[in-house]
Amino acid sequence: MFGFAKYLVRPAVVAARNPVTWNAVKPSARSLATLSNDKAGILQRPAGTQPEPPILPGLLRLQTGESFKATSFGAPLTGAPMSGEIVFTTALVGYPESMTDPSYRGQILVFTQPLVGNYGVPAPTRDEFGLLKHFEADGIQVQGVIVNDYATKYSHWNAIESLGQWCARYGVPALTGVDTRAVVTMLRERGSTLAEIRVGEEMVNAEQAPLEDPNVRNLVAEASTKAKTTYNKGGDVKIALIDCGVKHNIIRCLAQRGAQVDVVPWDHDLVRDPVKYDGVFISNGPGNPDKAQKTVANLRAFMSQPFKVPTPIFGICMGNQLLGLAAGYKSYKLKYGNRGHNQPALNLVTGKCVITSQNHGYALDDSVEVPGWIPFFRNANDGSNEGIRHAALPYSSVQFHPEAMGGPLDTDYLFSDFVQEVREYKAKRDNQSRIVMPTSVPFQTVEQQPAAVAA
Repeated sequence: MFGFAKYLVRPAVVAARNPVTWNAVKPSARSLATLSNDKAGILQRPAGTQPEPPILPGLLRLQTGESFKATSFGAPLTGAPMSGEIVFTTALVGYPESMTDPSYRGQILVFTQPLVGNYGVPAPTRDEFGLLKHFEADGIQVQGVIVNDYATKYSHWNAIESLGQWCARYGVPALTGVDTRAVVTMLRERGSTLAEIRVGEEMVNAEQAPLEDPNVRNLVAEASTKAKTTYNKGGDVKIALIDCGVKHNIIRCLAQRGAQVDVVPWDHDLVRDPVKYDGVFISNGPGNPDKAQKTVANLRAFMSQPFKVPTPIFGICMGNQLLGLAAGYKSYKLKYGNRGHNQPALNLVTGKCVITSQNHGYALDDSVEVPGWIPFFRNANDGSNEGIRHAALPYSSVQFHPEAMGGPLDTDYLFSDFVQEVREYKAKRDNQSRIVMPTSVPFQTVEQQPAAVAA
């Protein structure tokens, strides 16, 4: 229709029962964008950037048996194939942000948007807090990338390298020419599965080996910081951010609202911390929440402390699941997860529906009531839980991403609400001798509830 058909190569799917063979074809990539030279001397390529990676045959193999012939445009693998859980995102833009999101750790990411790479990869510039402006973490976090149509040339004033060069620099394999519609259809119909990426003729034709499930590991511990780091030092309130794989924009959203943010490891014991924080934030993160039992136990102990004024707690994504587990909810794995920029979430308090950015494969089961807790948001598509809150205490969390980079900012007010709660808590704590506090409601988990109440 637009005269581009001659550049397209039809992706091939190979039945698992047949031997895989590679037939030389044109690289399934387009050169629709132009590479501008007007940024020469302004932006510097990162050290180690090489020319475009070599064009090699590639293969995407699913654990369920299907294999897709492809062309590699990322890192040329040596040794073993790259395996992981294969997931998809419906986001139309924001591939640099998605690929650096620690929540994708251990996963092979499929983009449903057909054309990817046309605006390149931006410079790793940092803001006034020392946080990356255009990425969510240092380095690519995904195991591999699958696209239908990779643009070999890019055009953007802030770009310093191509998507292929970026992937190669971080050792991340990437395939183009894959029938991503077929892959997504399989995942939607059959559910989440494992997959592997093979690059090079020798690896493509090698024997199959068992695939490793990343969700059996504690990915939260892998993604978390190893030592405390402070941002916006001297802010009027101090927030302890439990790092389960935090995105830089989450830290930014708190720091921009005047808070000092102390990022602490996933297993940090807040009860024994000599610093008395004004608020606690639980971040997003990868993998199965049941593997982060230390975080769950620490949260439960922190909420079970005797208090005159309860410390506000807020969580996002993995933070929602961990807070829920600490409260007494159970988690479960979604059929194929919710990942994209257009997920509708219904606020069960106001009745207002908002569009949210999401990236998760697990959810809380709120079908069983937990005393003292109520659902906060619900997904308007599949009915899954999108948030919880305590009925009397300042504890709440959401499954989606209010900071949305990229995506809609319908719910970024939640950061303002939380920081305001933190300020009010600090004022009450500092002046509690002069303030008549309402009767406090002690926190209890399901296990701590009396049998008659639990029944």
